[in-house]
Amino acid sequence: MSVEDINDILDRLKSGELAEYRVLKADFLAFRQVLVNRKDFKNFRGIAQRGGDVIYQYLQTPRS
Repeated sequence: MSVEDINDILDRLKSGELAEYRVLKADFLAFRQVLVNRKDFKNFRGIAQRGGDVIYQYLQTPRS
């Protein structure tokens, strides 16, 4: 995944176009590296799945 692809996915989550997005274990480190550098990082919730995949959702209220 490229940085542009990841930012596009995160923007689509933020806008509500996507309710959630599954990141495969192989893409997790690249995805997270882009995610943690965003100003709205705390608005994203990652839910770990069996096997190493993570489902990300956007929250209107930032987590603490």
